[in-house]
Amino acid sequence: MKNISATVNNRHYNLPDKPVVVVCIDGSEPDYEASDNGGYIERAIAAGKMPFTKWMFENGTVTTAHSQIPSFTNPNNLSIITGAPPLVHGISGNYFYDRDADEEIMMNHTRFMRAPTIMQGLYEAGAKVAVITAKDKLRTLLGNGLEFDDGRAICFSAERADEATLAGNGIENVLDMVGLALPEVYSGDLSEFVFAAGVKLVDQFKPDVMYLSTTDYIQHKFAPGSEGANQFYSMMDSYWQQLHDRGVILALTADHGMKAKHDSQGNSNAIYLSDLLDSWIGAGTHRVILPITDPYVLHHGALGGFATIYIDNADRIAEVTEKLIHTPGIDYVMDSDSACDELGLPRDRVGDIIVTCEGHTTLGTTPARHDLSKMKEPLRSHGGFSEQTVPFMINAKFAEDLSARYLRNFDIFDVAINSV
Repeated sequence: MKNISATVNNRHYNLPDKPVVVVCIDGSEPDYEASDNGGYIERAIAAGKMPFTKWMFENGTVTTAHSQIPSFTNPNNLSIITGAPPLVHGISGNYFYDRDADEEIMMNHTRFMRAPTIMQGLYEAGAKVAVITAKDKLRTLLGNGLEFDDGRAICFSAERADEATLAGNGIENVLDMVGLALPEVYSGDLSEFVFAAGVKLVDQFKPDVMYLSTTDYIQHKFAPGSEGANQFYSMMDSYWQQLHDRGVILALTADHGMKAKHDSQGNSNAIYLSDLLDSWIGAGTHRVILPITDPYVLHHGALGGFATIYIDNADRIAEVTEKLIHTPGIDYVMDSDSACDELGLPRDRVGDIIVTCEGHTTLGTTPARHDLSKMKEPLRSHGGFSEQTVPFMINAKFAEDLSARYLRNFDIFDVAINSV
């Protein structure tokens, strides 16, 4: 392998002599309700569904790390691929309120990014890089800074694999290459397509570094240990084995965990913040932003564990904060300056107050704005501190005891590239 190194966001990366494949397992919860014998991976191993991952537990490096708060997809995928928190890269959620423009905006355009990705840095240093994401909402962000005219970069989504072109994605005829039909976006097949394409690219494109990012559709539907979850994790295990057999350094983490957010009858547990604030300080005096909001709300109804609140009258912020602190189900309330310092968030992309909720509760605005009618299973979601713990696994042993470190999921490229 070529001698390639790059410094990106104050971290130096010196590529090893093996290909590096980093995987974000969207929504993978480890040690779920510890008394219930572990999370998705642990239970699938116990059921005999993940023989390769069992091998990793015995022969590789397996520990846990903390994801970025809010524990949502976009801020964590961008943190992983930049090696830095949102304070650096700018993507603090899927959705935010631009106070100056008085507009609520999806944060899925590269104009919102404030830092280069590790893939961009290594590509500019001469590496061959590949990025495959399940949903198209992440594709342009993860592929920001890559050029597709020299045969050294590929970036596409499983959702729109049929639309990939050489000029726009560095690859064409993806469906023919993978040998699978275009997957339905609300399915586990979307993630399987990511892995099947990744294996093909290792064989044919031979990237120096590749990033694979899945979707959490299955985790939103199925609890750890269920048949649906075990089948999905068995599928992933088979592809991880194939990647391992090809001699790659395989590093696995997640963007967030996942918790049941319903009562014993299956009714969703939600605190509707707009309704509360209307009763406390009056309608039209505030704005509640739920950064989980994106174009794919069928499986969570835009109910998550993190919210940010804008208050028109600054003199009422302390009053609202105090009331929220004493609201059952809410576990974290902080003014934005303190929260941004503690959590590494960009001040101009959050409101005056940041709120998270307890493990089996979600935050909403008002019931009319959350359509749960199409959900076929009880609500499972994420966003707060209760979904912050994620797996951190590599198919190699280290001299260093990683469990002694305070690991973040966005340390995964650094460890996989620099420490093996």
